[in-house]
Amino acid sequence: MATNDVSGGIIAGFGRKYLWWQPVGAQPDSEDRIIAQTMNLGTYDDILLLEETVGQARLAEIMLRAEPGWFDDRSWGFWRGRLSFATGTVIPHEAPRRAFEAAMP
Repeated sequence: MATNDVSGGIIAGFGRKYLWWQPVGAQPDSEDRIIAQTMNLGTYDDILLLEETVGQARLAEIMLRAEPGWFDDRSWGFWRGRLSFATGTVIPHEAPRRAFEAAMP
């Protein structure tokens, strides 16, 4: 989803604050990844600013598209409760996890 200049600047600032490693490959981190990392590690003030900037509906969408490792259990539980109540979105009980076992036939 494209953002306006103000919200794009806020999200970029969160990217500098909460993603301290270099992105893999030539592509910069996506806005969704930056927002998810802010949701996972952000201060309460940053969380309030994030909600105001992108809205709770987008935050719920990001949770539904989250990749394994984007959220820890504590943050997932916090956001699941907050956004399920506020938006009516059905969000899974657990964050996506990596599967290390090979699929068995």
